[in-house]
Amino acid sequence: MKIDPVNILKDHSLKHTRQRVRVLEEIAMDAVAISQPELEKKLGKEIDRVTLYRILNTYEDKGILHRVMDLNGTANYAICSPACSEHHHHDEHVHFNCTNCQKIYCLDVLIPAIKMPKGFKASAINTMAYGICEKCSAGMKAD
Repeated sequence: MKIDPVNILKDHSLKHTRQRVRVLEEIAMDAVAISQPELEKKLGKEIDRVTLYRILNTYEDKGILHRVMDLNGTANYAICSPACSEHHHHDEHVHFNCTNCQKIYCLDVLIPAIKMPKGFKASAINTMAYGICEKCSAGMKAD
């Protein structure tokens, strides 16, 4: 996905520091969600763990990223769709967690509106499908 980190930051009234730009660039490099530990490894000594954690939280609060938990309970992050807004994510789509390669994909499958019982107010809805992704599936057919 091609993004312009500086414009994203400006659109969300955030200063465009080198660290903030690097985090967005790294997350946008692949079509799958990325975990915080994987980001730490890729960014190396450029950004310490505490700064990365703060950046990810800020991006989530501002509607730039959404968080998806994987099979191991690790937080993974993906760029939000343009429909997202500050403090109210509209990235209510199905996520797919490959049980072979462990990657998480944001699928272009919307979660239908859910009528909440009286007194309940959902702030986000998440549906996770588990199975084998297209790439792993193709590799398994090679036998």
